[in-house]
Amino acid sequence: MSKLILSLDGGGIRGAATTQFLALVEQSLQAQYQKSIRDCCDLYAGTSTGSIIALALATTDMSMDDINQLYNHSNAKKIFTENKGWFEIDGINAPKYQASGKTTVFKEKLGLAKLADTPEGKHVLAVTYGIEKRRPYVLKSTKSKYRKLLAYQVADASSAAPTYFPTTATKLPPSQNQHWLIDGGVVANNPTMCAYAEACRLWPSEAKRVLSIGTGTLTRKINGPESQKWGAMQWMVKGQIINLLSDEQVVAYQAITISPVGSYIRVNAEMREQPGFDTPPDDAMDDISPTNIKKLKELGTFWFEQYGQAVVELLNNSYQGPSLDKIDPKTGKPAEYT
Repeated sequence: MSKLILSLDGGGIRGAATTQFLALVEQSLQAQYQKSIRDCCDLYAGTSTGSIIALALATTDMSMDDINQLYNHSNAKKIFTENKGWFEIDGINAPKYQASGKTTVFKEKLGLAKLADTPEGKHVLAVTYGIEKRRPYVLKSTKSKYRKLLAYQVADASSAAPTYFPTTATKLPPSQNQHWLIDGGVVANNPTMCAYAEACRLWPSEAKRVLSIGTGTLTRKINGPESQKWGAMQWMVKGQIINLLSDEQVVAYQAITISPVGSYIRVNAEMREQPGFDTPPDDAMDDISPTNIKKLKELGTFWFEQYGQAVVELLNNSYQGPSLDKIDPKTGKPAEYT
């Protein structure tokens, strides 16, 4: 029996598209095969907003519909609580948002769940980055020293995006020394290769299936000639350097290339108008307006229309089609990889 990896990208509020897609997939999976996503997945992996979803699926009993409901305007307002300090230019010389709102919401929704609460035979991992030691941390249920970590603390560290949120101070075992952790998106916004490597270690002789879900590919143009004159501030503001660092496309290419044909589906699309979808959402990770959240959910529905049945079959281990990549904006259909 092959093993199923569910890998979820970072992207802030754009995770609303991910949860909407997965909620619709689960409804179809239950109707056709009387199974849930949890029944089908062996390894959950997430970075930033993806880690929240992955940890909720792995360590709690929240339904996919419940997880989808987390991505609403009310919760988003609490998470993205503006930093209003004196003489601070938010996002430039101070984080744009406070840490407290994000931590409070994660603690409220994930409770006291630990990585150890992942069901036997299944596993979860989340990616974060330690700035003092300049190294990534893959916090995972397969490593005994991390199993007592609280899921909400892992999600909090994995989603501490530089310029948006403060660095988190997290005590990591076994020493319980304080580590200063930031969003794993700076090294692995798409955690698929981290998950695939872990799966190869866990199940070296088993075949692997991969469902990798993005949060939309940015298309906003950056002025090339003007960038020749930029310094640090211009790269931060005009060049959106954080978004450039967290680009997921190289990992998507690596994953589809090494996966056997028909064992990999990448759900994603450029965030622009295309056939079948004419109201794209804002690509900002922090546009939490009710209108934009609605558009993000519509993006998730668009994905379900294009990928839904193939993903249901992949989860059920009965898919016989080609590997699928992100949607081609010229056709509005997933690109096929054979």
